[in-house]
Parts: sequence; structure tokens; C-alpha cells
Amino acid sequence: MIRKKRKSSKRKAIVTFFVISILWILAIYFYNTYKNIEIYESDYTSEKIKSTNTEEIVEKVEENSIKIADIIEDTTKKVVGISKLKNAGSSIFSKSTETELGLGTGFIVTENGYILSNEHVTGSKYSKCYITLENGATYEGNVVWSDSDIDLSITKIDAKGLEYIELGDSNNVRVGETVYAIGNPIGFEFRRTVTSGIISAKNRTIKIEEEEKTSYMTDLIQTDATINPGNSGGPLIYPDGQVIGINTVKISSAEGIGFAIPINIIKPILESFKYTGNFQEATIGIYAYDSEVIPYINPNSKLNFNKGIYVAQITQNGPADNTELKEGDIILSVDNKELNTMNELREYIYTKKPGDEIVLNISRGKISKEIKIVLGKK
Repeated sequence: MIRKKRKSSKRKAIVTFFVISILWILAIYFYNTYKNIEIYESDYTSEKIKSTNTEEIVEKVEENSIKIADIIEDTTKKVVGISKLKNAGSSIFSKSTETELGLGTGFIVTENGYILSNEHVTGSKYSKCYITLENGATYEGNVVWSDSDIDLSITKIDAKGLEYIELGDSNNVRVGETVYAIGNPIGFEFRRTVTSGIISAKNRTIKIEEEEKTSYMTDLIQTDATINPGNSGGPLIYPDGQVIGINTVKISSAEGIGFAIPINIIKPILESFKYTGNFQEATIGIYAYDSEVIPYINPNSKLNFNKGIYVAQITQNGPADNTELKEGDIILSVDNKELNTMNELREYIYTKKPGDEIVLNISRGKISKEIKIVLGKK
């Protein structure tokens, strides 16, 4: 009995020893493992994220809204009213004669009195119209340039030191960008109305039928910013105040579909008037269309081209007459500048003068040719 008890006590002592040993080993392991983990207080800070960030966002939105409002308010001062008839009073913005005056819109583009608008608002070259500034002063304007194909005109008034609108870059516009339209819809009560929207599409072609005449406007900017009668000729601007287009027409059978002419097409002409006081317009002497227009002209046409401009007609005795250029040719480039729209060709030719030589790269079926043409005066 005594021997058995001694064996049992010895066994318990051994087990206890092993358990204690294991616990010590585990304790040493965990101590050595976690003593190397260091926490640096400078690595983080505690704050109420939602509350702080929300306040910052609200402040930034409000600050941005105020900034945009300031810019638009400043821009509207550079927008003018245009009428073909002169009012007996001091301003064309007259409640009693707004219908008779056929009020339209334009905007100042130079400090010495050049006004940009639509031809259908001001009238054609050499005609007169009346311009009323934001301060109510009215001037007689002389239309110094116009083009019915793109419905644009430039009018000169005898004034200096005017605030003018900054021109943007319409080549870089993107669908979805925010824009604002400014104009004089309907008449006196709603002068300098501002509407907002987005750029809905680019390079649009529309068919216009009026007075038994059909025409096409190409390469237009489509917007859902509201455009009404009287808005024609007004600026389409970015939130920073830069003009990217000239408002021109809307689809009357639908809401939220308006169009503006890209500003870049008129830049070379404005630069010429600004620095020289005149503009000599050169011409190739052709009627041409880009691929977007062909389905309107001939829905059954088998013409199929993705690049270039289709030569539909060569003007008799014009610069292109008696050259190698033929009707049906596709103009791919001018002076190695690639062309896909008529506005791109117009914009380039506006930088040239009568007498300048250009080189056209054309496609005629499987044939490619290089044709030189000396530009004439339009």
C-alpha cells in the first residue's frame, strides 16, 4: 500500500512538472512574439469622418456655386440684344415693340466693338442692325461678314473699351459636360435668360426646310439647355465662362434638343478683323459634303466612306474648275491636314488668302491623287 501511494505521488509530480513546463514555454513564446509589435501614435488620428467631410463637401459645393454664379453674371453683361428695326426710344428692349423688332441675341468678342451672332438674326453682309448693350446703350451695327451656309455673322459697332467674352476650344468638347445658354428668348421680359444643361452629342447634322429651300447644317453641338426663339446668336458657355458654341436652332417638335455652331470655325475670321480690320475670304470653288449629310441628300446612295469629304459639285469657272479635281472625288486631307467634316475644311480655308496654293489629297475609287489648287476670292 505504501509503495503504491509513492508511485502515484511520483506520477502526479511528473505530470505537474510537464504542464508547468509547457505553460512556461507558451508564455515565453507569446511574450517574444508580441513584444516586437510596435504601435506608433503618429500613424493615425481619431476624428468624426462623416461629420467633418460632409461639412467640407457642402462648403466646397456652395463655394463652387457662388463662383459659377459670379462668372455667369459677368458673362451676361457681354451679351447684347439685336434687332433689324430701330426703336424710337433709347433701347431696343422695349415692351411695346418687341414683336415688331424681332429681337435676337449676340455677344461681344473684341474690345473695339465686334459682335458675333447668326446671319438670320443680323442679316447678311453690308446690311444694318441695331445693337443694345447691357447698360441700355443702342448702336447702329454694320454687318461686315456673314455666311448663310453656317448661319454666322460678324457685326461692327462704333465703340471701344468693351468687355468681351473669352473664346474656348470646341474641338475638345465632350458629351456629358455641363453648359449654359444665354439669350433673349421671346422678348423684353426675359432678356439675358440663362439656362443650363449638358452637351448631348457632337457632330450632328440637321436638315432645315424653309421658304421652299432645303439646307443642311453640319458638325453641330447638341445640348439639352433650353433654347427658345430669341436665343439665336447667343453664347453656349462652359462653367468657366468660355464660349464653345453659338446657339442657332432647336427641334420644335421635341423638348431639350437644341444646337450650337462650334466656336472654332469662326476664330480665324475674328482674328483677322481684330488685328487688321478686314477679312479676305478665300474659296476652293466646290460644293462638298461629309458622310453625315449623304443619307439626307440621297437615302438610297451607295456611297460608303468613313473619312474625307465628298465633292458633289465644282463651281464653273471657279478655282477648282479645269484642275484634276472631279465631282465624286473624296477629299481626304488639305496640306496634310486630315479632313472628316466640312467645318474642318472651312476652318482651314479661313486661315488662307485668295492666291494661296493648297494641296488636296483625294481618293477616286482605288486611285489616290495629289492635286494643287490656287484659291480664289469668294
